[in-house]
Amino acid sequence: MRIKTTRRQFLAGAAAATGAATLPFGALPARAAPSGILRVIPHASLTILDPVATTGYIVRNHGYMIFDTLFAQDANLQVQPQMASGVEISDDRLTYRISLRDGLAWHDGSPVTAEDCALSLIRWGKVDGMGRRLFTYVEECTHDGTDTIVLKLSRPYGLVLQSIGKLSTNVPFMMPKRLAEKPHTERLTAEEQIGSGPFKFVASEFRPGARVVYERNADYVPRDEPASNAAGGKVVHLEGVEWINFPDPNTQLNALMTGEVDYWEQVPADLVPIVGSMPGVNVQNFNPLGNVGMARFNSLVGPSDNPGVRRAIVRALDQTSLLQAAVGSPDFYQTCHSVFPCGTTFANDAGSELIAEPDLEDARRILAESGYDGERFVILATTDIPVQTNYIQVVADTMRRIGINVDAQAMDWATVLQRRTSRNPVDDGGWNMFVTWWEGADLLDPVVQFALSAAGDGAWVGWADDPRIEEIRTRFAEAASTEEQLQLARDVQEAFFEQNFHAMLGQFFVPTGFRENVTGILEAPPFFWNIQKS
Repeated sequence: MRIKTTRRQFLAGAAAATGAATLPFGALPARAAPSGILRVIPHASLTILDPVATTGYIVRNHGYMIFDTLFAQDANLQVQPQMASGVEISDDRLTYRISLRDGLAWHDGSPVTAEDCALSLIRWGKVDGMGRRLFTYVEECTHDGTDTIVLKLSRPYGLVLQSIGKLSTNVPFMMPKRLAEKPHTERLTAEEQIGSGPFKFVASEFRPGARVVYERNADYVPRDEPASNAAGGKVVHLEGVEWINFPDPNTQLNALMTGEVDYWEQVPADLVPIVGSMPGVNVQNFNPLGNVGMARFNSLVGPSDNPGVRRAIVRALDQTSLLQAAVGSPDFYQTCHSVFPCGTTFANDAGSELIAEPDLEDARRILAESGYDGERFVILATTDIPVQTNYIQVVADTMRRIGINVDAQAMDWATVLQRRTSRNPVDDGGWNMFVTWWEGADLLDPVVQFALSAAGDGAWVGWADDPRIEEIRTRFAEAASTEEQLQLARDVQEAFFEQNFHAMLGQFFVPTGFRENVTGILEAPPFFWNIQKS
């Protein structure tokens, strides 16, 4: 296969060939990462530290470093005990008694109690889509003594353990009582990053958006089973982990080349050939389900509150053009016209004729019929994550071509995470769209998929509101057979394509670059236990 060389590849290749590093003015030459410390280039800057506060993956990844969960999903996406030693379920399936395993302690030395965990579930359940749904069935979430959490339900619900053992955002991380009692609207601070997980957060070294330092929790007691995805024994072989942000992909590439860093979480596809040819460096995809790009609309604020405007935009967008711009090589993407990841159980074609063959003329017709009258359409345009930046350029250009007055406001991802919580009109700091992606594991079915929630204030940012979608999602959760669930997945997708609360931008895979002396990387979201550095 012949790979077209971009200007960025050419410049990066020249740096690699000469051994030169692209360094900021006045910077010192790169130095090798110290033994025992894994230096990481994360996919985004970390500024928010509360994993309940946002669905941002960088915050989820931070949460996995220092917090732990009662249950976790293994590599087969099966729920396994983690902090729990087991669970007793009553014959009527209305009472769940979850016992804690021995040896659990918070980073400040105090023991983990069932009360801590019950309160942590309650705080998480006020925010997470799957948690909110679970708590519509929960009459009481309490504790019996210090080591047993008790969930009492009003009626049977088949996804209790799948909910509190979910793999990805928002993850139900366990926290000490004093943190779990904080209102979910009040974010945890750097000084409050006290978990029971395999790493400790070093607050004195935290530089928001620039550097995060974790040290091994020497008192952590891992499970006996082998590590498997988020489940099993979280054995830490490293002394610590540092996340370091660099200003651009070329600087990131040079840092990996010189050994200044050990691990580059997301290598841009057009740089994969360069990274793959570097001596002492490997490139591999550790996320077999991949990612799904999305352009999320704000359904509360005009003009994106107009279903016709949303439908026109969705009708115009061409996944192939979007993926070519965002990802580059077809080796790392595929078009996918389902709201569920292609190749998974519930992927289907219901309603997908709207996006399968994009049509600009038809999109212009739909826009005219919507009553759109040239109102400003604000896009929160990410500048520091290449996939999103490239997506946005094509999205904005396509929208302008069908007659939308686009105002693409440039900002880094950390600012997008802050701005997207605003419900104000666009003239008062509000927004109409931002572009992001979800990992495939977050989109597998109508209940897991928070992006599909249409519960108004209880939905994901954008606040989609459609009682029909919510009724189908409830029926899916209570369905008695896979056949019934398959039909409901088609029904909910058809209902979604009538409203288009976001645009589907295709499925893609982002490989990781790492030095060859780094081994033991798990397939999953980036986990840093099990890794060894020789």
